[in-house]
Amino acid sequence: MDESIRNDFPILSRTIYGRPLVYLDNAATTQKPRQVVEAIADEYYNVNANVHRGVHFLSQQATDLHEQSRETVRQFINARSTNEIIFTRGTTESINLLARTLAQYHSNEEGGEVIVSQMEHHSNIVPWQLNGFKLRTIPMSDEGMLDTETYQKLFTPHTRIVSITHVSNVMGTINPVDELIRIAHEHGVPVLIDGAQSTPHMAVDMQKLDCDFFAFSGHKIYGPTGIGVLYGKEEWLDKLPPYQGGGEMIKNVSFELTTFNELPYKFEAGTPDYVGSHALAVALDYVSQIGMDTIHQHEAELTSYAIEQMKSIPNIRIYGNFQLSTFNFQLSSAGPISFNIAGIHHLDLGTLLDRLGIAVRTGHHCAEPLMHRLGTEGTVRISFGLYNTKNEIDNFIAGVERVRKMF
Repeated sequence: MDESIRNDFPILSRTIYGRPLVYLDNAATTQKPRQVVEAIADEYYNVNANVHRGVHFLSQQATDLHEQSRETVRQFINARSTNEIIFTRGTTESINLLARTLAQYHSNEEGGEVIVSQMEHHSNIVPWQLNGFKLRTIPMSDEGMLDTETYQKLFTPHTRIVSITHVSNVMGTINPVDELIRIAHEHGVPVLIDGAQSTPHMAVDMQKLDCDFFAFSGHKIYGPTGIGVLYGKEEWLDKLPPYQGGGEMIKNVSFELTTFNELPYKFEAGTPDYVGSHALAVALDYVSQIGMDTIHQHEAELTSYAIEQMKSIPNIRIYGNFQLSTFNFQLSSAGPISFNIAGIHHLDLGTLLDRLGIAVRTGHHCAEPLMHRLGTEGTVRISFGLYNTKNEIDNFIAGVERVRKMF
């Protein structure tokens, strides 16, 4: 990756405890290029006005930026129409929106079930439980590969949706979502793909995937926090009831009856984060200019290099399919690597690495059922972004070795 790209991220020049920052926590959130931050400041300084229905210049300008951003998202994920692009606060709200509205859609039916996997983030577990769905779980192998034969046996007349992570936020496993979607559609069941960990690392194409819903967060793809996207096929979004009530999502209101707005506004109650949507579009333009294939290749090389270096650390356990001799980083993994070292608690290792300027994530990573499956309470997780380098991996390896010798 071109070294000049790192210059777009001023935070990377920081020192932590007197040491250069090595930021390896990109699965939690990515750093923001100056272009994104400047877009936020410029809109607040020069354009700020509430969008839609405003007759004055600033409102129309802000509205144009907001709706142009929707078109940018549409192009980025190759949706058919901007009617299929719903702005939310992030992946979590996107899944909550779908869980709530799908429960209402099936409110006259009993026994609703959702098929998920053992590697789901809590955000793809709890919303379904809150809305009364029973979860049926696809098991996985010790290497983190889903059991697709068992998956086919999980469908029942009560199956309402399959909701699957595209990429594990713990192990980096890229799930065979094409096959999972095909099988679900053979049963007449829609599919939601949690794209929080895939969208920053690879090109995603709604027409090729043919999923019915897809969710991702802006802050994980170099955009701001508090903005995300729910993609939904228009025929599904037309059928589902509104998520929240208030301004923007209405067509007409009286004390006797309210009618609802057309797509996509039916699901966007209240003043939208029009500054965030514009900044998200700037972030998507930024990664598009670099090229998602280029980013994926760079991160695959970093992953391969890191795994090879980590294998030399005594008593290390790396979770996932990195141990397979046939492993292909470009096809099988993206983003995170989780590991533990025997005799060192993951929290202690992460805390001591922090004192060396190395930012990693520790704990269960909002995936407690997966931790139970892996037989651990938590892991240390490193995760790469487009700006990381092999030199930073060398610093990380040296830091781990230094901490290991302390125990």
